[in-house]
Amino acid sequence: MTPDADGRTRVRLAELVALRSRVAKAALPRLESRAMRAGQQSSRLYGRGMDYAESRVYQPGDDVRRMDWRLTARSGRLHTKLFQEEREGRLLILLDAHESMRFGTRARFKSVQAARAAALAAWYAVRAGERVGLLSFGAGHRLLKPVGGTRGALAVCGALAEWDADDASASGELLSDALLRAGRLMHGANRVLLISDGLSCDEAARGRLLDLSHKAGVRVLVVADALELGMPPSGRYPMEHDGVRREVALFGERQRREFQQALGAGQTRLNAMAQSLGVPHVTIDTAADPLDAVMSLLAPGVRR
Repeated sequence: MTPDADGRTRVRLAELVALRSRVAKAALPRLESRAMRAGQQSSRLYGRGMDYAESRVYQPGDDVRRMDWRLTARSGRLHTKLFQEEREGRLLILLDAHESMRFGTRARFKSVQAARAAALAAWYAVRAGERVGLLSFGAGHRLLKPVGGTRGALAVCGALAEWDADDASASGELLSDALLRAGRLMHGANRVLLISDGLSCDEAARGRLLDLSHKAGVRVLVVADALELGMPPSGRYPMEHDGVRREVALFGERQRREFQQALGAGQTRLNAMAQSLGVPHVTIDTAADPLDAVMSLLAPGVRR
């Protein structure tokens, strides 16, 4: 952990790990398997994969390719093999790491809030029996392949803190390119959670988001600052970037409205895109508790 990891401008690993207890206390809806069944008969759920579960006496309509010839030979009666369903899902968190995320006027930076939401999603996923992975875009191309259990959530928390502490130069990657890359590097993920402020959202992202939603259940969590969501009160606003401090004077109503519209253009575009495609989406500000938003997006009943 870096010395300046205060949980406000920099991600604090201890906080991300501690979020596990928040998820542990939350009511967790039951996840149901969405996998295709092997053969024409339903089998019980025994765990992960499409492994052999058991054999039973052949019934009309059974797939002959699943015949258990050894047991048939021993017993003198036709038997069919049953295979267990794929029960374990995989969640890929697609995290925006652009420099625009390092901004905030309430409680914390958007980047820190995004990391908190990602950590909660990781703990939620592994508690539900899913594997979880992490893919960042905007400041380097980093990938953490999906891993299950506590080890998977801890790996995500560690990556979030490590990547946030790395002051790599921003690449200015468009959201459309990030979505295309996510589609190629899913590693079997059946769900994708995009966490972004939307400022990298371009017109081509619409088609890429639609393509990705055909491969997996896509959810969008938009992280915004209070100044991006509503017209600011009249006043002077000190701002700092790369050590340079400036003051923005906002007094007239038109001036304040135009300032908010310009600052919040990203979240407006991303929300409108998700809405038009029927992709579930939620917006939170930097002072909010992300738990309810994350759970509402990842709950099994949320429509794909």
